[in-house]
Amino acid sequence: MARANDEAAELIQELADLLSITGGDAFKIRAYEKAARAIAGYPEDVSGLDLAGLKKIPTVGEAIAKKVLDYTITGTIRQVEELRAQIPAGVRALTTIPTLGPKKALAVYEELGISSVPELAQAIQEGRLRDLKGFGAKTEDNILRGIELMQQSGERVLIDAAADLADEIVAALTAHPAVQRCAHAGSLRRMRETIGDIDILAASTDPHPIMEAFTALPYVTDVIASGDKKTSVRTTRGLQVDLRVVPPESWGAALQYFTGSQAHNIRTREIAVRAGLKLSEYGLFDAESGALIVSETEEEVYARLGLPWIPPTLREDGGEIEAALRGELPRLVTVDDLKGDLHSHTDLTDGLATLEEMVEAAAARGLEYYAITDHAPNLFMQRMTDEKMLAQREQVRALQAKYPDLTLLHGTELNINPDGEVDWDADFLAGFDVCVASVHSAFTQDKAEMTRRFVRACENPHVHVIGHPTARLIGKRPPVDADWDEVFRAAARTGTALEIDSFPDRLDLPADLIRRAVRLGVKFSIDTDAHALGHHRNIRFGVGTAQRGWLTPDDVINTWPLDRLRAFLGTS
Repeated sequence: MARANDEAAELIQELADLLSITGGDAFKIRAYEKAARAIAGYPEDVSGLDLAGLKKIPTVGEAIAKKVLDYTITGTIRQVEELRAQIPAGVRALTTIPTLGPKKALAVYEELGISSVPELAQAIQEGRLRDLKGFGAKTEDNILRGIELMQQSGERVLIDAAADLADEIVAALTAHPAVQRCAHAGSLRRMRETIGDIDILAASTDPHPIMEAFTALPYVTDVIASGDKKTSVRTTRGLQVDLRVVPPESWGAALQYFTGSQAHNIRTREIAVRAGLKLSEYGLFDAESGALIVSETEEEVYARLGLPWIPPTLREDGGEIEAALRGELPRLVTVDDLKGDLHSHTDLTDGLATLEEMVEAAAARGLEYYAITDHAPNLFMQRMTDEKMLAQREQVRALQAKYPDLTLLHGTELNINPDGEVDWDADFLAGFDVCVASVHSAFTQDKAEMTRRFVRACENPHVHVIGHPTARLIGKRPPVDADWDEVFRAAARTGTALEIDSFPDRLDLPADLIRRAVRLGVKFSIDTDAHALGHHRNIRFGVGTAQRGWLTPDDVINTWPLDRLRAFLGTS
């Protein structure tokens, strides 16, 4: 993705945020938010587009196109600059807290003179917010959780931002004549949810020109440290990237070492020591003589330690060493195992592409079946009606003839209301091939209420999948509070799958909860929740999360053949 698209999207999103603070029109604010997503996901570089070209971006009309053109010419958007000048910097600082809305941020600034996150935390500790209208003990708890969430995210980025940059760097260095092998390592290879910095590994007998090529990449802004073994840079995207060049014969040992995690590496080094060996990034050596034993491939290193190769997504010292020693490592689910996608959206609701465009993208992925699941009416801003949904069903059926190798399923994403009910009655729901049900509101219900809410949704015979179950947005919204073991038991008992949403800011259900759920007999669905064509690429992040949860293909219902899936859905 071109960097200009990211910057333009950020400015349009900021415009929406600033208008929220000043009390702007809600419809216009949503239009800006939708346009920001479309610009970020647009495949062409917006800096090279004229007004007519910008208007071809889905949801970008002339007014927004002119703002993007303003950015490409001046590097900013004048309306954003004007609103920044109107709104005190302190209020803008407070709106970075995920759980504090713009109106409350303005209230604490105007009423209490609070203009920073530390001041707000202190005011909560002193109980000074409780006298403000609309604030109470629960509000204070939510704000403190938001502050904690913001502090935890720190300078880390979502996995897609890190993966996109790492892919570009690996591609650029792989093309260099002195590079024999190149790959990313570290937490990105382990598919962690957020990434602090990127580790790149290259194999070569001539490291110096590779380091020069690395520091000359167009998105490098600062060289932090430089040498023939390791060079560290800061990039235009704010991420630090560390490049290490090792001899080709050390590739396997280096890849194992720099993939980590630290806890996993400590365990493998302990095994080496007990066997009279020494393990480092350069190889596995005899501890007494110093003679090199193996180093060229990861498989050789693990085998000499008496272990099978352990997938990077399991290397967290979470029982993988013990499972490997027992010969019980799971055969993890992969992207190639997926036969379908059971959650996606079109421009009928909040998607950015047409029905046919989304179906075409699914066909290009080689899927065997694909569900269109636009939002139901209780998410009122999407303006769904029975008539619109039934008309789409007819369009899906008509489109099926054009895609004989891809079975199209007509579904919906229902809203799990605070009492656990969903949008439509049983008769209407019976007409869908698949129903995903998700929490989209009332995120702060207490644990008992939220648990009952999920259990009741699972007990609805027309609900097949619980979408993005914790409802978290990484770095922006904390997970809802529920007795997850009780929810998992209900899902297993009722035959309701839990989703692993592949959106980089969701990755929901998280890996730790996946491991708990699978032990209680739950089945899963790994979906894109795609709202745009580019979102189909996110499936690798959902699969990575599933792997971190130790899932096999049989645990995932959309790896199953269509007849087995239909039997699970009760629509065969």
